[in-house]
Amino acid sequence: MTLTTPAPLNEMDGRRLYYTFIAGARKVIEHQVELNKINVFPVNDGDTGTNLASTIRAVIDSLHPHRSYKITADRIAETTLINARGNSGIIFAQFLYGMSMETGNYKTITLSQFAESIKNSIRYIYEAVSNPVEGTMLTVIKEWANYIYDNRFRFTDFNEMFISSLIVLNKSLVETKSKLAVLAKANVVDAGARGFVFFIEGIIDFILNRNLKELIQAKAETGVFEKIDEAIPEKVEFRYCTEALIKNSTIDNKTLRSKLEKYGNSIVVAGSDRMRRIHLHTNTPADLFNELRFTGTLAFQKADDMVRQSDVVYNRKWKIALVTDSTCDLSQDLIDKYQINMLPININFGENHYLDKVTIQPEQFYTLLEENKDYPKSSQVNEKAFTNLFSHLASHYDSIIAIHLSDKLSGTFNSSQKAALAISKEFNKPISVINSKNLSGALGLIILRTAQAIEEGLSHDMVVKMSQSWVRKLKIFVSVRDIKYLIRGGRLSATKGLIARILNVNPIVSIDESGKAIVFDKAFNQKANMEKVMGHIRKLNQGNTIWNYIVLHANNPEAAQWYSEKMETLTMKTPASVVNISPIIGANAGIGAAAIAFLLD
Repeated sequence: MTLTTPAPLNEMDGRRLYYTFIAGARKVIEHQVELNKINVFPVNDGDTGTNLASTIRAVIDSLHPHRSYKITADRIAETTLINARGNSGIIFAQFLYGMSMETGNYKTITLSQFAESIKNSIRYIYEAVSNPVEGTMLTVIKEWANYIYDNRFRFTDFNEMFISSLIVLNKSLVETKSKLAVLAKANVVDAGARGFVFFIEGIIDFILNRNLKELIQAKAETGVFEKIDEAIPEKVEFRYCTEALIKNSTIDNKTLRSKLEKYGNSIVVAGSDRMRRIHLHTNTPADLFNELRFTGTLAFQKADDMVRQSDVVYNRKWKIALVTDSTCDLSQDLIDKYQINMLPININFGENHYLDKVTIQPEQFYTLLEENKDYPKSSQVNEKAFTNLFSHLASHYDSIIAIHLSDKLSGTFNSSQKAALAISKEFNKPISVINSKNLSGALGLIILRTAQAIEEGLSHDMVVKMSQSWVRKLKIFVSVRDIKYLIRGGRLSATKGLIARILNVNPIVSIDESGKAIVFDKAFNQKANMEKVMGHIRKLNQGNTIWNYIVLHANNPEAAQWYSEKMETLTMKTPASVVNISPIIGANAGIGAAAIAFLLD
């Protein structure tokens, strides 16, 4: 294409700001794999590209341009702050937030006013980071902003300014390698800084090569990048990259930061009291959020497993990635052994939001269940969460298999399917999503057996075919001790619940062939209930072989022990796992429930 001199742009309105941002965003999305591969700081978890792409993709997906520069700047800042992921994503969002805060109520903005706003925004990103480190994205943004501010009267228009700034950006980017020993050791530049340079390069491409129609119609495609020198893996000190959105905070930034420092490092606190975004690395996210619930409304939480992410990049055992959701009840040692990627279902106690098994553990959940007047509500893993995970995995694996709880019980399966379709096209890699038509320990068993099939080296298509056949052989029986939880959760009407209480009836809950929850049987106490369950299992075992089984309980280890002994006698096998049942299941089955899940050969 022949390059032409761009028409002068002396003032920028909201529409031009929007399309300028989109051009930069698309460039980052196209190069997210490269950013993942050079990500070694602050943790070599290989997700900087995925996080930056997720942070800015929200603007592409949800915003439309407004004529006013200020309104558009505010909307972009708020959208990126809400959707920011990872250290680099939050720093970039905070930069945009600072830029919007430092912009007057202008419908159009001059180059000098723009230079002032980005110069003043630098303090926002440095104040947000607990221990600012030079030679990172912070440095590159700062040196770029300073260059534009220092030369604001020399530039004739915005286009000249952006094009001219690339020399300074590239120089600053190269110097990150000499400023940080970890980057020099891995022979890479800082991934977050490279992401920002890609962003500006995308803007320059738009200025030089594209018209508006081409930009709107263009589809961001993820490029393939093979790095010659692989980054050197290091031990992950803190397992979870944890984030939250706290609304109407009751404490100031300094007090909040001091609380966070007790739990880990890599602390970033962005935004304002009205809407504050936090980031830190920790080993105890559940303890952290148990304390943070008293500091405001926990409107959003995220906790990425950096051990798993590091394994994906540096220690992949197989070529096929395996994904599930947190209703999969399987012991942590098996999840770690088979490098299973698990996305948490969302749990809400009133206005406070938690992540199943990550920022709230079963023991904490059951305490809140008794203490809290608000009955917990669950919501599916959304499409965006799957998009982020699949993007990261597709950067490193040949294919992905995801198996989820029944689509009759949650929209999680559908969210996974939609994300899989998009990312499969973007990366040109197969992603298969399987409906287990079950949940809890039954889902855990099919995940375990699928993981072992992957371990055997079977092809993607063969593993999918076998997994789909195992779905028909899954069973779970849940012995309910107290029906008040079924009533509170709306699974049983108050009238039927009253009758059942009068008759002292304890139901046995199971899942039918379509994936719906049903009352399979009943008894007049839990002991009789559990005896009935074992009777059903013995009948099913006649003429069949139980491949393996999982014992589950909701704070009822005695019942779990009883089931374990009975099943071991019947099958001559120890359980694959004994698990304190997922809070999502326990919310309806209630405290004291116990269950057996098994998979027939």
